[in-house]
Amino acid sequence: MIESKRTCLYQAHLDMGARMADFSGWRMPIAYGSQLEEHHCVRRHAGMFDVSHMTIVDVCGTAAEAYLRRLLANDVAKLAGGGAGRYKALYSCMLRHDGGVIDDLIAYRIGEEEFRLVVNAATRAKDLAWLIEQAERSDIAVTERDGLAMLAVQGPAALPEVARLAPGGAALAMLRPFTAMRSEDWFIARTGYTGEDGVEIMLPASKALGVWRALAAQGVAACGLGARDTLRLEAGLNLYGQDMDESDTPLECGLAWTVDFASDRAFVGREALERQREAGVSMVQAGLLLPGRGVLRTGCEVVTNAGRGHVRSGTFSPTLGHSIALARVPAGAKGSCNVIIRGRQQPARIVKPPFVRNGKIKISLD
Repeated sequence: MIESKRTCLYQAHLDMGARMADFSGWRMPIAYGSQLEEHHCVRRHAGMFDVSHMTIVDVCGTAAEAYLRRLLANDVAKLAGGGAGRYKALYSCMLRHDGGVIDDLIAYRIGEEEFRLVVNAATRAKDLAWLIEQAERSDIAVTERDGLAMLAVQGPAALPEVARLAPGGAALAMLRPFTAMRSEDWFIARTGYTGEDGVEIMLPASKALGVWRALAAQGVAACGLGARDTLRLEAGLNLYGQDMDESDTPLECGLAWTVDFASDRAFVGREALERQREAGVSMVQAGLLLPGRGVLRTGCEVVTNAGRGHVRSGTFSPTLGHSIALARVPAGAKGSCNVIIRGRQQPARIVKPPFVRNGKIKISLD
């Protein structure tokens, strides 16, 4: 039996009474007390997450831009011109030649010939293998930054709370969404996975505990992966391995907007996506709202006016007070539908995500 990895904050989680569980090969906190309260803390004030299990990879070299323009479906050329001390961020999928999603990631341009990628923990091994394989004949270096920790601080009060202790924290007020800055040995990005404002901080692992404790002393709530999942689902954000994987293309899982067809780049998977776009996509991603009792779960069958589909991610939404889901349904499905829960059909409604964004409910509950 392979022992789960531990982040540099593992003991701190135990000291705070966290319930721990295995997640993608890591021993991670699920909740410290009430998962519901942790969720609401992020929506109403600020919460912090240990996301040091994520994989940080730096790509350097004179051919780095050309390499990533070929490897990613979105175009890293858009990251030019971040300004002095500012770095633009880009969300993209990395695809197989048949258009299947190897992983979704965030890319930053952190120098003239240097980029930073943040990829999922569950896909670390295959991502690194693919990145290195594709770089074999390129003038680039692919380096995992396993000496860095990563903290996510999210919520309407996240920026001022971080600014109180970050070196050069006053500059955070001028940091735009999906940009990043360096402040001494902190790399601070105004990105996140909750649908709220906030930042993700990459810093030396040796400093993470001090920052974690300082944020807790300021009243920022420690939050586990349970709340992170309900928050991201309310925000309509995909989870790799549930809402998409290598059997799905971005056109099928609600990520067509991340594919840059405007340029003439020959990126990996482009030909397959163009064929699919021309033929039309038969199954697409949609949101579901369950007005009545019950909880939508992964695998539940969905019966629509256009045919049958299934739930990919489902949960009870603490903000809405109803169950919600991201589902794969036939193209053209709309309006009312039924979901089969424990053998019984329950009425539901097809909606367009996000369900909640920046603390506000974005769909009708009627």
